[in-house]
Amino acid sequence: MTILLNRFIALLALAISAWAGQAAAQEAPDALIRRVSEEILAIAKTDKQVQAGNQERIMEVVRAKVLPHVNFQRMTQQTAGRYWREATPEQQAALTNEFKMLLIYTYAGAIAQIRNQTLEFKPMRAAPDDTEVEVRTAVIQARGEPIQLNYRLEKGPSGWKIVDVNILGAWLVFTYRNSFAAEIQKGGIDGLIKTLAERNKKLSVTPPAPVIKS
Repeated sequence: MTILLNRFIALLALAISAWAGQAAAQEAPDALIRRVSEEILAIAKTDKQVQAGNQERIMEVVRAKVLPHVNFQRMTQQTAGRYWREATPEQQAALTNEFKMLLIYTYAGAIAQIRNQTLEFKPMRAAPDDTEVEVRTAVIQARGEPIQLNYRLEKGPSGWKIVDVNILGAWLVFTYRNSFAAEIQKGGIDGLIKTLAERNKKLSVTPPAPVIKS
């Protein structure tokens, strides 16, 4: 009886997992960005630990709400450009991990500064069969001009994933590409990995300057 019950629970878990994966894959890219953005804003405005600047809690929010929807390997590959093909699989994995941590700390810094901002979602221009789209939003502040915040997403087997972010007209991948190339030319792929690791170590103690200001 216990064996049958365990098997039933396992099958039920698999069914729920498959349904959740299918639901995520079917979610439109603009709907995905709207849902995740609104969830993060709601947490930032109501969670006392986030408002107090508790970095551990903020990182927890980023890992839970942002990480599942970002293709960090694809983003790192695009940023590294031609140097990606020269890296070993181990170097590619290490580089992806360090770049991911850098983006996590940067995003965490932005969440920590959210106060009264709201988001405006603009109509998405895309064909039904497009596998790469841009979702355009704007951060509305109490003072100052709106901040452009756009996302580039690609459709893969597990659904839509963010592969680039545009802040105030500058795409993140393009912004980091030159610095990546400069570091690689000085110390190779390992030199870049070391530089990112050192930067992440500092950011783990001192959060980065926010991307979005009130």
